Amino acid sequence: MEINSRRTFFGKLAAMAAVVTGAPRLLGQQPSSAAAPAAQPGADRPRPHGNHVHNGIYYFSGTGSNDGYPKEDHVLVTDAFEKHVTRSMDALKKSVERAGSSMDNILNMQVFICLPSADGVPALTGKARFDAYLAHYQALNKIYGTYFSPGKAPSRAFMAVDWIPGDSLVELVGSALVINPPSTASN
Repeated sequence: MEINSRRTFFGKLAAMAAVVTGAPRLLGQQPSSAAAPAAQPGADRPRPHGNHVHNGIYYFSGTGSNDGYPKEDHVLVTDAFEKHVTRSMDALKKSVERAGSSMDNILNMQVFICLPSADGVPALTGKARFDAYLAHYQALNKIYGTYFSPGKAPSRAFMAVDWIPGDSLVELVGSALVINPPSTASN
C-alpha cells in the first residue's frame, strides 16, 4: 500500500470514527453553543496589541525616536544617534506617565539599536561595525542614566539589530508598575 493511499485510508477512518462517536473536534469543527463552556470575564474582548495595562502592569513596545512626534518633525536614520536616544526616552517617559507610572517604576526593558542604513551611508563590517555599535552603546548609556533616579534604572537587555521600523535607530520594549492609574471619565 502506498503512503498516499494509507493517508487517505486513515483520514477516512478518522472521519468515520468522528461521525460514529459524535466527536466534532476530530474533524476540526467547533462544538455547538449548547456545549460551549461558561464565558470567562473579559474573554470576549480581543487581546490588546502594543502598549496596554494588564493587572497593574503597563506593557510598552516599539517606542522609538519618532513616536509621539508629528510627521514633519521625524528624525531620519542619518541624524545623530544621541538625538534618537533622547527622543526615544522622552517618548517613553510621556507614555509611562500617561499610563499612571513613572520612569523609576519601569520593571524591565529591552533596548534595540541599529546602525544607519541609507543611501550615501557606508555599510560597516568587521571591527569598524563592532566599534560603531560600542560607541552607540556608550552614548546610549550616558543619556539613558539621566532618565532615572540614582539606583532606580530597570533591569535591561541591550541588542544590536540590522533594522528598526520607523526611521529610528533605537527601540524600547518593557514593562512598568502602574502606581497611579489614570481615572476614567464617568458618563
